[in-house]
Amino acid sequence: MTELRIIESLDALAALVGEELACSDWIAISQERIQRFADVSGDQQWIHVDAARAARESPFGGTIAHGYLTLSLLPMMFASCLRVDGVALAINYGLDRVRFPAPVLCGQSVRGRLLLQRLEPVAGGVQAHWLATVEIMGGDKPACVAQMLVCYYAQGAA
Repeated sequence: MTELRIIESLDALAALVGEELACSDWIAISQERIQRFADVSGDQQWIHVDAARAARESPFGGTIAHGYLTLSLLPMMFASCLRVDGVALAINYGLDRVRFPAPVLCGQSVRGRLLLQRLEPVAGGVQAHWLATVEIMGGDKPACVAQMLVCYYAQGAA
């Protein structure tokens, strides 16, 4: 189990710009997880949900996870391995860029690595630019590379 890295304050976070700060535990991507995501998202494309057809017809030999399923795991990965203390609030501000270089096959496991690229001041706090890379266990390419934006608001900020 990965140890949770705790950053004590926004000042401590600022001192870590340019560093990889954390790596999450591996998360298994089961057909049940893929199906549940398909049910919630409405994306029932056969490449994700029809194991028999995917085994016969897909170039991957089986079903694959939705790219957006992989992307949706980032908050869980982030929370499992990194916490920034000394803030009143942290808000997901969005994404600047997302790519899915390699598919995640059903049965594979993924984990996230978090690199703090830069901080920018915003009213009452800072906006962090994180480079999140989702690795596939045993894979040559990442499943997802995303530039995530998180606004951290200092305690007592209006």
